[in-house]
Amino acid sequence: MSGEARFAFGANWKNFLEHVDARRIAEAERSLLAMLGGPAALRGKSVLDIGSGSGLFSLAATRLGAARVHSFDYDAQSVACTSEMKRRFAHEASHWSIERGDVLDAAYLERLGHFDVVYSWGVLHHTGRIWEAIANAAGRVRGGGLLFIAIYNDQGRKTRFWTAVKRLNNRGALGRSAVLGTFIPYWSIRGAVLDLLRARDPRRRYREYRSARGMSAMHDWIDWLGGYPFEAAKPEAVFRFLRDRGFVLRDLTTCAGGLGCNEFVFEKPEGLNAPALPPSGAAGMHAP
Repeated sequence: MSGEARFAFGANWKNFLEHVDARRIAEAERSLLAMLGGPAALRGKSVLDIGSGSGLFSLAATRLGAARVHSFDYDAQSVACTSEMKRRFAHEASHWSIERGDVLDAAYLERLGHFDVVYSWGVLHHTGRIWEAIANAAGRVRGGGLLFIAIYNDQGRKTRFWTAVKRLNNRGALGRSAVLGTFIPYWSIRGAVLDLLRARDPRRRYREYRSARGMSAMHDWIDWLGGYPFEAAKPEAVFRFLRDRGFVLRDLTTCAGGLGCNEFVFEKPEGLNAPALPPSGAAGMHAP
């Protein structure tokens, strides 16, 4: 991956792990099934989780009947967190393997083989080489299989602003204090004011909060402000990039042009070989 300063996602995931419960696990399972097509989507399938983070979605795939699950992450603390997730909730799952790996390491990926479902939620845009990462992930899908990815939406000027914020947050303790000390109080106070104006208990917002990944609001905030390297892409750019490699879009959930991730499920037709174009085929699609 890129040699730039980068956010230590694993430290945030380690804190999140202490809050994992049955409700968060159930939400992870629900979100997987919603995009992949129902209860039979993972049963008996092989699953590759690229950038496993906490390991929550690898756990969900295991619980939903996957025959083989392989999780890897670039961040050593995330690998440790995924391993702890398995120890706590699926210690007998011998078909679930976990290791450190890099989605930009083509030789490593080649050794893994191909999978029925390749999953990477909010990861590939943090490599510093987004299009190469997407191409490499797509290359691990077997014919007839699915690629489920989530990529930050490109908002133009707003994306450039958040890139600068994230870069500052990763430049040292002073920058991190400035960023966290500015945005977290602002979001907390703004949310409380809006709740009070609506005659709603502000504490309820945090008790009920569940993101698509089952995270708490605070963990989501820290993850968002810290996530660097940071790139983004418009949904049509992702669609065209993978269409040109033979993939067919099966499902799409956008953030309606706003802040957040667009979620894509692509299908690789039976008999489709290696991508027809190299990663450089995405020239001109990079976030500004």
